[in-house]
Amino acid sequence: MSQLPLGLSGERFRVTYQLAGPAEDVESRAQEICVEQTVEFPPHLIHSDAIKTYIIGRIEEIRAINPELHEVVISYAVETSGFELTQLLNVLFGNTSLQPGVRITDLELPSRLLQAFKGPRFGQQGLRAILGVERRPLLCTAIKPMGLSPKELAELTYTLALGGIDIIKDDHGLADQPFCPFRERVPRCAEAVAKANQASGLRCVYAPNVSASGEQALLNARFAREVGAGALLIAPGLVSFGMMQQIAEDDTIALPILGHPALLGSFTASTTEGMNHAVVFGSLMRLGGADASIFPNYGGRFSFSRQVCESIAAACNQPLGHIKPIFPTPAGGMTLARVPEMRAVYGDEVILLIGGGLHSASPDLLANCRRFREMAMA
Repeated sequence: MSQLPLGLSGERFRVTYQLAGPAEDVESRAQEICVEQTVEFPPHLIHSDAIKTYIIGRIEEIRAINPELHEVVISYAVETSGFELTQLLNVLFGNTSLQPGVRITDLELPSRLLQAFKGPRFGQQGLRAILGVERRPLLCTAIKPMGLSPKELAELTYTLALGGIDIIKDDHGLADQPFCPFRERVPRCAEAVAKANQASGLRCVYAPNVSASGEQALLNARFAREVGAGALLIAPGLVSFGMMQQIAEDDTIALPILGHPALLGSFTASTTEGMNHAVVFGSLMRLGGADASIFPNYGGRFSFSRQVCESIAAACNQPLGHIKPIFPTPAGGMTLARVPEMRAVYGDEVILLIGGGLHSASPDLLANCRRFREMAMA
């Protein structure tokens, strides 16, 4: 078998781009993507046949959706990714993300590339083992509103855990504000959950928001582990998918991660630019190490459709080499009245996240939590 040049294996990963615009421009635009996402250099000035043949992206297929919309499949040598997440994202969409009318709709990653990623540490089965829940949907809520003191949030956390909510997370707006310092809030809330578990015999966990600038996110995660947090909330759109991956793979932290969608809407809001919802909230969340992916459920206060939400749930579960399946976590304006419908749509392999709706069901928050739990077990 002949040896390929440039230390290449010959394996390639495939990206499907949706191009909006006239049919006569599709092939030339696709070729521009092949160049822009790799060499970013005039091909006629490249004298190496190896670079032209193997490094520059390769058009594999062009499919017409309608006269003004086409799908183009482009493959890249797996080695262009550097076998790390940041560069993989760069090759997928780096400069091309600045172009109008281009959207990523699918990824096909071969095993050689997937082996570079550990993915979620726990995944669905590992998180179930931590919480001691074998079959039913998991339950989640957020402590809010912003402005409450650490003492007030800890008291709220205690009630939620006593009521049997499996995962009590910080609202993503809670950071290190003067009215609620991170290093005061986290130990108080972790202690509150431990106290409630002792009283109830359950294994609920508290997930503080550790999203912060640069290395501070890593320091926050380590502190959270030290003071008894049972999981972490991370917004990769704010801290980067690379930082979430670093925290997920850090053996000194080793906590489940809930990936939050803050700022990721800018990736998916347009129908002609950005990335497909399933790619962002399914594939990338899994590659970045999230054990659960939070996204807006259809019928809430955001505009995701049922079809989009089902595609995200499918991407959280579909085979992806050795990468574990993760929990789809639909949220955003959900209520107890929606629980039967959500169970029918998502099945048992889901985390049901109800925030403010848990408080508005009745004045008795503890009773609301217990009702939520009963509905999930029915």
